[in-house]
Amino acid sequence: MYLRVSTEGQNTQNQRMELEKTAKHRDWEIVEVYEDAGISGAKGRNKRPALDALMKDAVRGKFDIVMVWSVDRLGRSLQDLVGTLHDLHAVKVDLFMHQQAIDTSTSAGKALYQMCGVFAEFERSMIQERVKAGLERAKANGKTLGRRKVGEHKEAAILEYRAEGLSYHKIAKAVGVGVSVVQRVLKEAA
Repeated sequence: MYLRVSTEGQNTQNQRMELEKTAKHRDWEIVEVYEDAGISGAKGRNKRPALDALMKDAVRGKFDIVMVWSVDRLGRSLQDLVGTLHDLHAVKVDLFMHQQAIDTSTSAGKALYQMCGVFAEFERSMIQERVKAGLERAKANGKTLGRRKVGEHKEAAILEYRAEGLSYHKIAKAVGVGVSVVQRVLKEAA
């Protein structure tokens, strides 16, 4: 069971009471209660210790279904929610969301889960199209895209230092660039 409230002044008693009632009605054993109190749902898993512990226990096979009061207790963005659902599904753990009456252990719940995936994929495609259109617009306006060149002097120095047998790290430090720049210049020269 996963419980969450956004502020310290709130409590999870109502969530817990309803979920315990549902578990009893369905003959589900509550193995563990994971509670993030006073933590926004907009925060990622790394900032929500109870959710992180729940996901780790799911991987360990500690339970086969996660109960939450509502979809917004689990996450605030579609992307995070679908990611969580995907991670649970990957380890064969189902999800029950009380307020939305979604239970992925049923055929209808699985269909709804898949619909969430469809919408997430649609959202991803829309983002890709907007990025592509933005890049094309920038090119049309004369903007140069891609990495900045390091300059012929620095490229020559990189090649010279490498010919002397210096490591990528030593070359980067000597020339005043990142290791990835050294790697790119050497790759392009090869």
